[in-house]
Amino acid sequence: MTTAKKRLRADNSVLLVIDIQDKLLAKIPAAAGLVRNTAFLLDTAKLLDVPVRATEQYPKGLGATTAEVARRLPGPAAAKTAFSCCGAGTFLEELEMLQRPNVVVAGMETHVCVLQTALDLLDAGLHVYLPVDTVAARFQPDHDTAVRRLEAAGAVPVTAEAVAFEWTRDSAHPQFKALSQLVIGRSADATSGRA
Repeated sequence: MTTAKKRLRADNSVLLVIDIQDKLLAKIPAAAGLVRNTAFLLDTAKLLDVPVRATEQYPKGLGATTAEVARRLPGPAAAKTAFSCCGAGTFLEELEMLQRPNVVVAGMETHVCVLQTALDLLDAGLHVYLPVDTVAARFQPDHDTAVRRLEAAGAVPVTAEAVAFEWTRDSAHPQFKALSQLVIGRSADATSGRA
């Protein structure tokens, strides 16, 4: 899994959704955009058969994944107490068994669970892509500093829409029309202020 992959493809990627839980979301100023953009990535991943993994940080205390995200997950989110998803049981081994070197990471908070997970994934030889519109923190300096640190460590900053178009690569892709509808829906949701 150490072969460098400069380009994302649907067949070499995994989408990881970290801790998008209601009790945490209530404190995130950019919550609506985070949920909207993550939902868009989840819909795109489903459309293009990109595997998805998700986690919840201490769900007993912080509650479940927010409904708009949870209903798009292929299965239940894995519960964890470690800040890094890689500290949650066999998470890293399961991810490596997929044999997809590129991990697209969405979730929160950028400077805690996202940061520690991404650093562990990079240490494990995986390639991390960070859609900056799908990660957030309570305070902007924490978010901005974590993104800069992750970029310096080797994570690649991208956006949700850039990931989706890179996964399809060509307007001749059989799912391009369906993706276009997702893009239009996401834009309409952003304009109307819906999550």
